[in-house]
Parts: sequence; C-alpha cells; structure tokens
Amino acid sequence: MSCPRWQAQSDPFDMLNDTTAIVNPESPEGSPPLPSLAVMVGSLPDLTTLCGCTGLNKAGFKSLITSRLYTNEARTFALTGPIIGAPYAVILLETLIARGARTILFLGWCGAISPKVNIGDVIVPTAAVIDEGTSLHYRMKTGDTVFPGNRVTGFITQQLTQQEIPFHTGAIWTTDAIYRETRDRVIHFQRQHTLAVEMELSALFTVGKFRDVEVGAVLVVSDSLASLSWQQGFTEKCFKTRRRAICDVIGRLCREQTGLRPAPAGKASNVHP
Repeated sequence: MSCPRWQAQSDPFDMLNDTTAIVNPESPEGSPPLPSLAVMVGSLPDLTTLCGCTGLNKAGFKSLITSRLYTNEARTFALTGPIIGAPYAVILLETLIARGARTILFLGWCGAISPKVNIGDVIVPTAAVIDEGTSLHYRMKTGDTVFPGNRVTGFITQQLTQQEIPFHTGAIWTTDAIYRETRDRVIHFQRQHTLAVEMELSALFTVGKFRDVEVGAVLVVSDSLASLSWQQGFTEKCFKTRRRAICDVIGRLCREQTGLRPAPAGKASNVHP
C-alpha cells in the first residue's frame, strides 16, 4: 500500500490554546532594574563603536546570557549585544523587558533585495514579514506582517533627517536561514516590494506587540542579493562610514533622549503602512 501524498495542513499546534508559559522571563533577585531605553546591537564592532559614542568603557560590561550588557553611570540607557538570529534575539529582548526596558532600538545589518537599495544605505523598517520560527510561538504565522513601535520609529527617522543622513523606509523580510535565500524566495519578496533581508526583526516586533513595549530598528545594508547573485560589501568604505554615522546618531539619542519617553504599560503603538 502506498503512503498518501503529503499535503500542507493547518498547524497542529493551533489546537493548543493555553498560552500560559511554564518558564517566564524574570529579573534576577537583587539586580537593579534596567533603564527604560535599551539599544540592542547586532554586531560586536558596532557595539564597541557605540561605547565610544556614549562615553562607556568598552571593557566595563556585565554578561547577559551570551552578550555584553552596558549601562551608563546615570542608568538612563543600556546597550547590549552582539546578537544573531530570531530565537536568541527574543531571549535577550524578553530578558530586557523583564528587567525594565520599555523602549528598545535594534541596530543591525541587512542584505538588500530591492534594486533601489545599495550597499551602505540605511533602512528604517516600517514592517517585517515573518519567515522565521520564533514568532510562531507568539501566536503569529509564517507570512504574517508585523510592525515596529510608532514612537521609536518616528524618533529615529527624525534624528536621521536632522543629521541629513538619507534612508529608506519599508518592509523587511526576516529569515532563519541565510543559506536558503533562494532565487525564488528573493523574487517573491521583490514582487512584494520588500527592501532587504535579515534575521531578527519580525520576531522582535512580534514580541514588542505581545509584551506591549516599543521596539524599533535601524539597519545598514552590508550586502546585496538584488541581482540574484551575492554582492558583498562588508569591507567597503561606504558601509563602514555609514555604520559609524548611525552609531553617532544613536549615541546622541542615548545621551539626550529628547522627545523619547517610554510608553505607559499596555500603551505601545505599532506602525502600519
């Protein structure tokens, strides 16, 4: 007897409606609360640069899971990283939220898939399409679109405009598998007018909505798949220069925080195109 042909079906876990987790993020006993503003940084070089931009001692960190955690003496902001991939990014974000963070900005790199986006360009994402597995555990589905917080997104675009740094706004594709960015998938997302691909944002935006906190992001384009071949820009001067400029902007944000205030609990807003 031959086996029946496999067909896509609804998620069998949809029947499991109990959303109460057994293990929940907690602040370690005796640990002081973190500042409301936290910056999550994807790469170690950018984290080190941000330490310089904010006057922090790059060796003066505490360990947070497998990342570094910095807070300034006045405890008005925190920096943490490096970070890679949606599962780990969410573990870190959940921990930051449990310890008091309410406005979170992610700084990362991405690969362009739109021919309008070049290496060294800056993107402020206004949406992210889920192609990673972590968001599914927060009652989302593959292919869903999720959104960042209005306030933090508006503030970073305002700062970039004031500093005369050009940037794109639009949707990002988030994947778990950088070595499975196939031609068909890239073409599919190009047809959806998606700007770039990266590995964390849709999960971070999902958890921001789930936990009622503001999560936003700014990305620098490190490479490109737009021509359906891989163009690397990791060593190009324009990429390094633009990363430094963005670190300067975020450093000023951390030092001044003018106009950036945490949303009351349960009052986080989300950007919709």
